[in-house]
Amino acid sequence: MALMSPGLIYHPCYSALSLPERHRYPITKYQALFQALLASGVMPEAFSTPEPIVASALNCIHDSHYIDSICNGTISTQAMRRIGFPWSQALVDRSLVSVAGSRLCAELALARGIGLHLSGGYHHARRSEGAGFCVFNDLAFTAQCMLAQGVSKVLIFDLDVHQGDGTAGIFSTEPAIITASIHCEKNFPARKISSDWDIGLAKHCNDTEYLETVNQSLETLLNWHQPELVIYDAGVDIHQQDELGLLNISTEAVYQRDLLVLSACRNRDIPVAAVIGGGYQRDVAALTQLHLQLFKAAFTVCDLPFGSKIET
Repeated sequence: MALMSPGLIYHPCYSALSLPERHRYPITKYQALFQALLASGVMPEAFSTPEPIVASALNCIHDSHYIDSICNGTISTQAMRRIGFPWSQALVDRSLVSVAGSRLCAELALARGIGLHLSGGYHHARRSEGAGFCVFNDLAFTAQCMLAQGVSKVLIFDLDVHQGDGTAGIFSTEPAIITASIHCEKNFPARKISSDWDIGLAKHCNDTEYLETVNQSLETLLNWHQPELVIYDAGVDIHQQDELGLLNISTEAVYQRDLLVLSACRNRDIPVAAVIGGGYQRDVAALTQLHLQLFKAAFTVCDLPFGSKIET
């Protein structure tokens, strides 16, 4: 595959969600990340803007009653409490756009080699319910859409600190979509659903152990399954300063992880669609710097100058 600049996907609605004061979800990080990329020299026209999907398109991965209850606001207070957000039309709109953004990310990855979505990673959303700040499962939707578009096998490589239980459950009987999760074992969700490949890390896992685990897992999965597309959840809640993470991973190791994943796929000519995933710090500037490591890694792999302007 020829070396091309990565596809970039962003929509202003990602941060345009009003949340209660002191809510722990860092909703402003998406806009901050977009602005930081512009400051590094990326031009505004480099970004693609997704259009929201029609809600019924989600029937391929979600129960129709769940979809309807979210979209028309009839979902119970208890169910919304599990999701972690108050219901609003803005949340519905944002969720439909973000799912579309991850699908577009995969389509651009197939065309350009790498796609990078400034949202996504809503892996706790199960077929009939949401949880953990996840309304609709964009990873599952994207993978299912790629099969429909002719991709024969997809690997979902989830490196968010929390296990990808929703994705695992949705694809428990789908052999063409391989689910893999490397996460902190003693962390949310308490009840996990088995992926095709699960590694639960101990609390306070360090850089060396972590990077070795990621490298060995990815090499094994790529060799065994030979996917035609990798969907990569590059959550930064593995970081030692994350408020919900419990691991002891440095910023340098976050960058090395992302570089490892993107390089391994590039070296095998496997397109990779990456989403930024989780990251929970009230210091949004520090959190943005962590999410920027994915983009630095992609720019480095693609031999673009913007990466040198992003600090690690």
